[in-house]
Amino acid sequence: MPMPKGLISAVSLLPLLSLWPLYADSSAKTEARLLSNVRQLTFEGRRAGEGYFNADGSSMIFQSERDDANPFYQIYLMDLETGDVEQVSPGYGKTTCAWIHPTDNKVLYASTHEDTEARSKMQQELDFRASGKERRYSWDYDPNFDIYEQALTSGVRKNLTRTPGYDAEAAYSPDGRQIVFASNRRAYSGEMSEVEKRIFEHDKSFMMDLYLMNADGSEPRRLTDSPGYDGGPFFSFDGSRITWRRFSIDGSRAEIYTMDLASGEERQLTQMGVMSWAPFFHPSGDYLIFASNREGFANFELYLVDAQGKGEPVRVTYTDGFDGLPVFSPDGGRLSWTSKRGAGKSSQIYLADWNDANARRLLGLNEREKADRSRVTTADLTTTSAAISSQDLRQHVTHLSSDEMEGRLTGTEGERRATRYIASVFRQLGLKPAGDDGYFQSFSFTAGAKLGEGNGLDFTGLGQGHSLQLEQDWLPLAISRSGRVEPAPIVFAGYGIDAPGLDRSPTTTPMAIWR
Repeated sequence: MPMPKGLISAVSLLPLLSLWPLYADSSAKTEARLLSNVRQLTFEGRRAGEGYFNADGSSMIFQSERDDANPFYQIYLMDLETGDVEQVSPGYGKTTCAWIHPTDNKVLYASTHEDTEARSKMQQELDFRASGKERRYSWDYDPNFDIYEQALTSGVRKNLTRTPGYDAEAAYSPDGRQIVFASNRRAYSGEMSEVEKRIFEHDKSFMMDLYLMNADGSEPRRLTDSPGYDGGPFFSFDGSRITWRRFSIDGSRAEIYTMDLASGEERQLTQMGVMSWAPFFHPSGDYLIFASNREGFANFELYLVDAQGKGEPVRVTYTDGFDGLPVFSPDGGRLSWTSKRGAGKSSQIYLADWNDANARRLLGLNEREKADRSRVTTADLTTTSAAISSQDLRQHVTHLSSDEMEGRLTGTEGERRATRYIASVFRQLGLKPAGDDGYFQSFSFTAGAKLGEGNGLDFTGLGQGHSLQLEQDWLPLAISRSGRVEPAPIVFAGYGIDAPGLDRSPTTTPMAIWR
């Protein structure tokens, strides 16, 4: 006979319980395709999460609720070789979203410790928990959050935002010169429409946008303006792109996006129609990892997606409960993430060795790369004439500027397709190859440059010495050599341009020529 609605007999659970070891074993084997040597990194406190590696992967910064006097997250630094942990945040107020500067001498995090009511809010939460009540975990987007830079040796903190509204979810660029972050500051600046005001009253994340600023907090500029929440941004390992999560207007769904910072072009990578969030680039830039609840409302698992958004996302974890906030180590050989898979079912940070080769196989990247290498883009010269014509030029320019060439950035597959196309034109025209590999000539180029340590510029002779501030008063050129320049006399070399006859040119307005 059927069981009453809402009741399950102990007998009916026996078949399921007997199958559980098989299910658990199967899940572990499936996860082993990509994860091995899984171990728990944090054990202390009510919860811990959002662990991010430093530039060489030897340490990690994370947030944790582990202070009996403070019910909110504080920021901690862990030495991954020794396991030593030290607190770096103030110890009162709320904190979140920390990051280590590439120089290892300072850190970044968001905090409310300057809120005049920070300590009273802590006590209110402690009293609430002492009453035996339990809140459902949620994020309140406290408008007192600001982003702070803190020197690790001195402990000196600097508020980088000081703007009304929630400023948090920040990360340094790989060269340490910029910070990307999320903010709903527009909601506090009087820019909202009446409709936006009504939505914001119930959803403080609705006005969240992404911003980019210099590492000292100067020159913030807005990157996104889509209705709803844009948040959780991170740079790619080469610093050319960012990734983030974008919520639907009603906040019920989220998808993964990337943006090319040079052009501002956005690309949607997922279309899963559920809650997908916390994306992070693999160091190669070829794919990303993120969390999604496609398997069930409360069952967040990790997934991979191609950086171009091609193909279906590939599932990584298969353990019931929460798996999220994934982060690759700088060498791509390890994965850290937050999980409730432990016996206590509390959120803690885990670490595993990562199988990049299998990730590429499961995403189909190997086959795609082979297809790209084997594909020869051949020009069709059947309609060309012996003389140079506008029609012929239009054919080549149209093809070389097509979407298939993806901008032809040096070193990319789009650029390689363009060179194959041009080689096919030369071949059909009967031109004799003159390169070191047929029509191709190899050359080296500088894809990027970053400042090293110890940059300084001083001058004397005007009464007292002066030290110029890096990136404000001066900046070394990317083409300059590294090394010390011994003190030498300063010579005035003039300024402006010297163009004899420019003042007599009929096409110019008379002007002073500075020499």
